[in-house]
Amino acid sequence: MNKLVLGGLVVAMALTTACNRKVKLDTDIKKASYAIGQQIGGNLKQQNIDFDADALAQALKDASAGKNEMTKEDMQAAMMKLQELAMKKQQEAADTNAKAGKDFLEKNKSAANVKTTASGLQYIMEKEGTGAMPKKEDVVKVHYKGTLTNGEQFDSSYDRGQPAEFPVGGVIPGWTEALQLMKVGSKAKLFIPPELAYGPSGRPGIPPNSVLVFEVELMDIVKADKPAAKAKK
Repeated sequence: MNKLVLGGLVVAMALTTACNRKVKLDTDIKKASYAIGQQIGGNLKQQNIDFDADALAQALKDASAGKNEMTKEDMQAAMMKLQELAMKKQQEAADTNAKAGKDFLEKNKSAANVKTTASGLQYIMEKEGTGAMPKKEDVVKVHYKGTLTNGEQFDSSYDRGQPAEFPVGGVIPGWTEALQLMKVGSKAKLFIPPELAYGPSGRPGIPPNSVLVFEVELMDIVKADKPAAKAKK
């Protein structure tokens, strides 16, 4: 998409957002503008960034007209302040989630069939497979669904309709450990502490210090690590 077309779409989005009435999406430009707005708003929401939609729309409109209500210094100061507020908000969320996660795991470890490893990983082996057990260097094929402890889903290979393939050692530590406890054909439910997942940084859709719950089906080892052949004497 060239800059001229993209610029026109952004301006259209700004004008649409600035209106307090609901716009009927009855033209291609309105639909495209709405789609861009959804992308921008979705990205800001995923990053947990607070913003004023009217001010954002006005800035887009002003920029397209070559106007600016703030100096570069004022804008830099505003962005630094926003970053400080975002970091403070993330730290508060991380502290709250860390405590909630600790309480959840403490209660969960006494639930039926839950096993806890030395690292703090908790799991239920719902179905015992009969195949080989992967090593850290292997590549595996799995189906899985990931949720937070409140049941909110953040990822699912089932929804995509295709199993995922990845190195056992190329994922979060909780997965790496759990996969090496499973045989091909196994199904397990994992409860992964934040220190074995994404920790205080979190990810889009995963708040900082979240306990992650996964349903995992180990389908196959698609590429097993092969030791180097010994040299003949």
